[in-house]
Order: sequence, then structure tokens, then C-alpha cells
Amino acid sequence: MSVTGVVLVHAHTFFREGLRHNLEGLPEFRVTGEASNGQQAIQMVDYTDPELVVMEVNLPGINGLEVARAIKRSHPHVGIILVGDDMNGQQVVKAIRAGVAAYLPHNVEWDALLRTMQDVRKGDYPINELVLSLPDVASQVLEAFRLMVVDEDDQSIYSPLSPRELEVLELVAAGRTNKEIAVLLDISNQTVKNHVSSILRKLAVNDRTQAVVYAMRRGWIKVVLPGE
Repeated sequence: MSVTGVVLVHAHTFFREGLRHNLEGLPEFRVTGEASNGQQAIQMVDYTDPELVVMEVNLPGINGLEVARAIKRSHPHVGIILVGDDMNGQQVVKAIRAGVAAYLPHNVEWDALLRTMQDVRKGDYPINELVLSLPDVASQVLEAFRLMVVDEDDQSIYSPLSPRELEVLELVAAGRTNKEIAVLLDISNQTVKNHVSSILRKLAVNDRTQAVVYAMRRGWIKVVLPGE
């Protein structure tokens, strides 16, 4: 796998310096830029086009969730890892809606952050594991999905998904990683990524979560979370 570009976004220079120092010894990552606020973050991503963004939620000015939404609109391929103190269900729902790939507490250990970066680098969404591991969060996420309204009048502009793409999307909705989907469907990891890209293109959405919500609202797939 090629070197992954990373943009670090945090209000405190000390945090960014520490993370940059840890990443400098890893050949698979390269820090392409840093930012201390939301506007700088958006500009830095536009300028360097990284694969990963590690960003705190409570940024001065535009907060991390709004920045994540802006980045995913213009750079849907970028994997965003948010770090923050508020890990309640509503905040996680907002992060999922913004297309965030992972949400970690501020006091996360370096090893755990590195594993998350490696997972997101491969195209996985560890935020799904967070949802499934916290029953209160899972119920709030599912309820939020059920309440999301899609304009049915726009349905004609979307292309139908193939049976295989629906299989992939249902597994994505169930929180399966790309690697797990590849094993379950007996296809390559790259083929899974190709299917996901095709799904996003056909549904004209920016990320996997939006695709799942769209399909759920139309009854194409069903998601069963713990306690259902």
C-alpha cells in the first residue's frame, strides 16, 4: 500500500507536534499539513488532498463536525477521525451523519489511535464498532436513521443497485468492515471498494452512511442492531 497523507487538525500546537513526532517513524504515513482551526483545515485538505484527517471536535470557529461535513462534500474519499470528550449518543449520530469514519476520546492511547488510523486507511469505518458496542448509542443511531426523511420526489434521479451491491450495502449497514465483507462474499477487498464506490455514485451520496440511510428509507435493506 502506498504512503497515506495525513492532515492534523487541533487547536493546540503541543497535540499536533506530539502526533506528528509519532507518525514520523512510520513509513506508511506522511503528515501533509496541519491546521489549528476549521477554516484552515478545509483549506489544507483542499491544498494537499490527503487520505486521512485526524481532527478534534471542539475547534475554534467552525467545529469539527461542520468541518467534516465540508470536507466530505468536496473530498468524499478522505477518511476523517474525530477526537473529543463528548461521546454521547447524539454526538455520535451527528458524526455518522457527517460521514466520519472514527470517533475517539481525547485521552485515547497512541496504540489505539494508530490502529484506528490503519483501519481507516484501509477503508474501514470503526465508528460502526463504537455504535454496536454501546447499546444506548446504537438505539439512538437507529432511531435517527428511521426519522431521517428523504424526498421521494427525487427518487427517479437515482440508478437502481445491483443485487450484489445491495448485499454489500446491507453488510456495510450491519457494521462489517471491507475485509469482513470480502470474506463473507468470497470476493477481494478491492472488489468491495469498487462496489462501495459504485453505490455512492449511483445514489449520488457522499459516504456510506448516507447510502445506508437512503436504502433503509426505501426498504431495500434492513439493519438489526443489538436489542432489536
